[in-house]
Amino acid sequence: MQAMQWITAVILAAFVGYIGAWYTGAIEGNFALLMFLATFITGLYWLAERFYFWPQRKKEAERLNAEAAARRAELERQGLRHDMVDTTEGETRILKQPWWLDWTAGLFPVLFVVFVLRSFLFEPFKIPSGSMIPTLLVGDLILVNKYTYGIRLPVLNTKVTQGNAPQRGDVMVFRYPPQPTLDYIKRVVGVPGDTVAYLNKRLTINGQEVPTKDLPDFFDTDAMRYFAQFEEQLGDKPHRLLNTKGMPAFVQGASEFPFRENCTYTVEGVTCKVPEGHYFTMGDNRDNSLDSRYWGFVPDENIVGKAFFVWMNFGNLKRIGSFN
Repeated sequence: MQAMQWITAVILAAFVGYIGAWYTGAIEGNFALLMFLATFITGLYWLAERFYFWPQRKKEAERLNAEAAARRAELERQGLRHDMVDTTEGETRILKQPWWLDWTAGLFPVLFVVFVLRSFLFEPFKIPSGSMIPTLLVGDLILVNKYTYGIRLPVLNTKVTQGNAPQRGDVMVFRYPPQPTLDYIKRVVGVPGDTVAYLNKRLTINGQEVPTKDLPDFFDTDAMRYFAQFEEQLGDKPHRLLNTKGMPAFVQGASEFPFRENCTYTVEGVTCKVPEGHYFTMGDNRDNSLDSRYWGFVPDENIVGKAFFVWMNFGNLKRIGSFN
């Protein structure tokens, strides 16, 4: 038992050290891997507790009660008082789960449920920037559907069900291609085979200009200024987008990325042919979004899921609800 205490202490210290290094920026953390390891290790402890440690403690408590019963019988045979032979406290102490099992096996059911929900059904995210304004605001807590585009094995990211292909207009969460440990959220603008052009702040797909409708200017309470607002329809439902008046149309600072030869950059903007197995994404805050215009296409293997619901915004409860 003493050895198990030390082993558990080392394991817990390793988890705390990993989280601390991640929090301070010393390493790039992987939450999916962390959850998998935590669930797997606590699962081993839970199995050990269920089939070994608990039966051992139960057997020890039964032995204590048997010895106490024999002692009472002997005292009764001798005509002596036996009501002082009480094993309640001792039995409670023996059956009590030690701390190292309480902090491992005791956490397994909760971790298992969270792991399954997060890996295969729904995953929560927080919107950190304004690139998706006005659809999503900074501080929105959203849910992402993990099975719409096909279920993937956690950590390995291997697709086990085909699911539906992302469609134009979907709000999609994906692993940022230049740095896959980061999650990004953008709107799907181009699917495999599409020719996407964003010239002079007008979006064209396969030679057809996407129609827009003027809306009243949008006031951003964080930036404390107004932005030109439009309505655009890429999929079944329309969505709103913003443009910054006076900002040039050309894409400044585009990096090197796979299939960059599929894109042509001019002073008017960019035109790209979306390769197979990839997607072209843009933020709804068009002039304030670092998206496919700058770092390229999103590979299918980087897809996390489809965002669909704001479940909380502590600064504005009216934000709760579904969105396009």
